Amino acid sequence: MTVDKISIEVFRNLLSSVAEEMGVTLGRTSYSANMKERRDYSCAVFDPSGKMVAQAAHIPVHLGAMTASVKAGLDRLSLNRGDIAILNDPFLGGTHLPDISLMAPVYDDSDKLLGYVANRGHHADVGGMTPGSLPLSNELYQEGIIIPPLKLIESGVTNEALLELICRNTRTPEERVGDFNAQIAAVHTGQKRLNDLSKRYSTSSLHEHMAALLDYSYNLTKAALRTLPNGEFTFSDYIEDDGLGNESLKIQCTVTLSDGTAIFDFSETSPETNGCVNTPLAVTESAVLYAVRCIAGTEIPGNDGVRSAITINAPAGTLVNALPPRAVSGGNVETSQRITDVLFGALAKAAPSLIPAASQGTMNNVLAGGINPASGKSFSYYETIGGGIGGGPNGPGASALQSHMTNTLNTPVEALEYSFPIRVKSYGVRRHSGGRGLHSGGDGLIRELEFLAVTTITVISERRSSRPYGLSGGEPGKVGYNTIVARDGTESELPSKASRVLQEGDVLRIATPGGGGWGKPI
Repeated sequence: MTVDKISIEVFRNLLSSVAEEMGVTLGRTSYSANMKERRDYSCAVFDPSGKMVAQAAHIPVHLGAMTASVKAGLDRLSLNRGDIAILNDPFLGGTHLPDISLMAPVYDDSDKLLGYVANRGHHADVGGMTPGSLPLSNELYQEGIIIPPLKLIESGVTNEALLELICRNTRTPEERVGDFNAQIAAVHTGQKRLNDLSKRYSTSSLHEHMAALLDYSYNLTKAALRTLPNGEFTFSDYIEDDGLGNESLKIQCTVTLSDGTAIFDFSETSPETNGCVNTPLAVTESAVLYAVRCIAGTEIPGNDGVRSAITINAPAGTLVNALPPRAVSGGNVETSQRITDVLFGALAKAAPSLIPAASQGTMNNVLAGGINPASGKSFSYYETIGGGIGGGPNGPGASALQSHMTNTLNTPVEALEYSFPIRVKSYGVRRHSGGRGLHSGGDGLIRELEFLAVTTITVISERRSSRPYGLSGGEPGKVGYNTIVARDGTESELPSKASRVLQEGDVLRIATPGGGGWGKPI
């Protein structure tokens, strides 16, 4: 089959459909509320060299880092037909420990390697100091079980000892087995569909179009970057605290644009810190890739051709390229959002008519665990809560949505109350929390959770003291806040990052930030 403009578009959609169908399989067969309801997972397809050639419309922080996971697997393992590798090590292409990746080779009927398929799912608990495995840690070992690249399945046979070891280190082993089976089913779906493509179009044609898609994305990205003015554009913002008393941790990026090239330099960023808000390099790369794809447009296929068009300088030992064994549980969820805010702040100086104001800038992570009185077994609940989207040049920001590096749903009230000893007392839009502007920022949310058993909760959040910025004269959005309402009605403020043991009848109230406004208010 000849490679031309039409065939490239055909294969772009064919390969993306493989990743999308993997996601459908994973979601429909998963066990936990976190994967089944919130869809906290991502799927992608890779060429024989380990370059991503297609992805589903899943979670940016997962997808941008997945190439590093595949590379780590290929560097350390010899994968053959019937093998499936597993890993979650943040310093080997992972993001944080709850995000566990599976990857597997795909062969045609003549035993020629077609490529690889991979998926990453956020498991609601993988051990560690506190339920949910996003603790206020000061080293990686406190966050849960660390899995280097290993073969979970070899020649079609599951390594039951490895699976048992992993599940024995979690509070909810039955959930983990169910979710692993869903991830394995998604791998098998991807393998079958990629093999179907080779049968229909031939292996050589499939490989030619994989290479053509990478070149196509590279060239389109370069062309999009050429539309921006040449120059250096710098912006900085801050992580409010690391949960252990270290405050105002600077993230700074200088974006250098020159005739279709873009260099993202984080040299002036703060050093890595004691708390859990450090990020491995793969997370920083994910944020940069996301920002570039946003400014380049949706017509560019999502693959590693985009990565080839940019350069990232993130010095080792900084907040955005931490070294082991630094704690990273909150970096994936919170620092990734601030990196994105910084990137858009810098790019807004180059393209003020293109970039929106800051969105809420946090994922508002809520984790809870204990013993469910109904079953006598451990439970582990994880949720990220939406907020306001920044207003932009073309209109106001949306309210009550996830933004930027996360792309998950909420847990429906019915599913949450069915699965956990938790009652949702209220859930609604936080009116007037978005920043005013010609195009106002979207409003945040307020969610109140009443716990029906003694529960250990952890909250990891940001934008509790620094407001999401406005642009072009727009006002910043309002900060969020966290409150505990005890059974006797007394209220106490909860810090942005905190763990507490709550009693039956206590309520946790999370109010999320609004987005910044764009343009001067009329």
